Amino acid sequence: MPQIFKIGSYVIYFWANEGRPIEPIHIHIAKSVPAENATKIWITKAGKCLLCNNNSKIPAKTLKNIMEIIEARNSDVVNKWLGFFGEVYYYC
Repeated sequence: MPQIFKIGSYVIYFWANEGRPIEPIHIHIAKSVPAENATKIWITKAGKCLLCNNNSKIPAKTLKNIMEIIEARNSDVVNKWLGFFGEVYYYC
């Protein structure tokens, strides 16, 4: 599972097997180490984050800050997704 970057003790990543057809672009967030049922965030065409679930139970203020950083680094996320999967689809 490719790690995109870390924010403090949180790892931002996506799973290597996103199925076929491939899911729309999204990232997972977990504290310290990747987890199967971690927080999931969709990346929109506009470069914004859309919370799918907060299974990692990240505190609201911390999650808001993490999402702002992800939005600021949107191109990094999209480029890594495209480089790994070879295609990008958006949830919205």
